[in-house]
Amino acid sequence: MLGPHMPDLAALEMLVAVGELGSLTRVAARLGVSQQAVSSRVRSLEGQIGASLIVRTARGSTLTPTGAVITGWAAEVLAAAERMEAGIESIRAQTLQQLDVAASLTIAEYLLPRWLVTLRDRQESAGQVATRVGLTAVNSEAVIALVRAGTVPLGFIETPDIPTDLHAVAIGHDELQVAVSPTHAWAKRRMPLTARELADTPLITREEGSGTRKALEQLFARVAGSDGGRLPPRLEHSSTAAVRTAIASGVAPGVLSSLAISDDLALGRLVAVELTGITLRRTLSAVWASGPHPSQAPAQDLIVIARQSLALEAKRTDARSPFFT
Repeated sequence: MLGPHMPDLAALEMLVAVGELGSLTRVAARLGVSQQAVSSRVRSLEGQIGASLIVRTARGSTLTPTGAVITGWAAEVLAAAERMEAGIESIRAQTLQQLDVAASLTIAEYLLPRWLVTLRDRQESAGQVATRVGLTAVNSEAVIALVRAGTVPLGFIETPDIPTDLHAVAIGHDELQVAVSPTHAWAKRRMPLTARELADTPLITREEGSGTRKALEQLFARVAGSDGGRLPPRLEHSSTAAVRTAIASGVAPGVLSSLAISDDLALGRLVAVELTGITLRRTLSAVWASGPHPSQAPAQDLIVIARQSLALEAKRTDARSPFFT
């Protein structure tokens, strides 16, 4: 739950604009409000935070060191808010210019919002009417069922099992990470975890039909042999958030997408465990019912955007971490 010192987004947007433009007058002109409104909002923000954020002079306004720190944080918050707004807008969309999409939970939560922002921006830059995207977020097995039934013309999945009656294209890759609570014995081990140790350990997992679950089972099949790679789950949950919470509470280890746990690792709520003997990497795919390409042009554009985005992210992070060799 957010505390009383969390600023509202409008105030943060004004502060960031002050840092960029160096003038309350210019900020007011950009945002379409009065200079007095900007000044009042910044003063309120300073009172809320308990520190001076800008220095006002006859030549303009500049950020204090504290103000610069706050704007650095604010930029990330505002970017996340823009992605959330795009995601909400896609769910609310009910117009003729609509593309219905189903996506597995990891893709829907951590990747698709930014793809939708890019799709909208490209269409608007080209003078086109922005396509409204209706999103259904379910596990990979349910995505496949929706595409097969014709309920949606495009789906994004993370399962390695691509049905032969659907058309598919790989859009990129995702890394899975072994994660534990900081209090778990594995958090302090010096030797990498072996594939056999992981395969023999009851884990906190997603439900049957989840792409994460299926990918992990297939990876374990290489180790388990006659056991068929089936997981010995300690606990099952139908959402990534519930799995993360259970892992953090120390119930058992788990394996999740690196996208889903990056913040938890950075904040120390979870610890990544180095693994040897198996590659925890899976392919993300787009699927549709028939033809060499989806019939709707926006669906084709969205696939291109997804591939470009994932390729850029892979290049930015050098594609793979030392854990996945």
